[in-house]
Amino acid sequence: MNTEKGHHEPVMVEEVLEGLNIRENGVYVDATYGGGGHTRAILSKLGNGGRVIAFDQDESVREHVLQDQRLVFVPESFIYLKQFLRYYHAVPVDGILADLGVSSFQLDTPERGFSLRYDAPLDMRMDRRREQTAADLLQEVSEAELHCILEMYGEVRNARTVARVIVQARGRKPIQTTGELVQLLEPLVRGNRHQYLARVFQALRIAVNDELHALESFLQQAAEVLRPGGRLVVISFHSLEDRIVKQFMKGELTRQAQASVLTERQTMFRLITRKPLQPTPAEVERNPRSSSARLRVAEKLPLPS
Repeated sequence: MNTEKGHHEPVMVEEVLEGLNIRENGVYVDATYGGGGHTRAILSKLGNGGRVIAFDQDESVREHVLQDQRLVFVPESFIYLKQFLRYYHAVPVDGILADLGVSSFQLDTPERGFSLRYDAPLDMRMDRRREQTAADLLQEVSEAELHCILEMYGEVRNARTVARVIVQARGRKPIQTTGELVQLLEPLVRGNRHQYLARVFQALRIAVNDELHALESFLQQAAEVLRPGGRLVVISFHSLEDRIVKQFMKGELTRQAQASVLTERQTMFRLITRKPLQPTPAEVERNPRSSSARLRVAEKLPLPS
């Protein structure tokens, strides 16, 4: 993603371009457009016959989309990947990129409620057409559900205690801002304060946006729309996402997930990266938010005859 209009610079651009193995007149998908930095880099490698189909559900992105006749922008989540690629007669595609990180624009816009640095409304919706905010979730879910969210999505060590304290507090007064939540959590912090609070915020954000289920759906659709020899490139920023991506590329998803893609799931991809690629020290120094990025690449194999 680029730095225009407050969006952060794209992560691991050269690694992305190498991973996609771009053909001059190919069709590529940027499943998470953000500030457009990755899309811009892909377009720079394409000829007049190439195309990029870019997706982003965040309404703030739409007014800053690049003007290029080779670019089609879809203002929706990547869970609609297959539907819109068919609509634009773009199946099969030659490569798909997904940068799963929250953009700096989202983090640095206080009213979005993604960052614990600001006292702002507890929103956390990536698509503000969704009805439930993080504040709504904290008010509505049961203590058992909240415990599960914190433990599964944030790996919060004392998740049961946190869930109980939140439920007790909301009975007295709804928790409506990030500042109120942080103040409530302060006595419960275990270990590094920032990391602990970030895990709680991550868990709520994942739950509000149903991120892990969306990722699984996206990966399954990506396998269907890629041409044999096409590349799938995914950048993850936390272990839960990276684990799903790794298992998918290696053919280790559940039988139910396998059945929805292909009976012989193990033959779907060839790993290009045996281990995830990480940003160089120079990139991390230039862009500290890239430090947790992990990039994986896989190539779709021909279907069994």
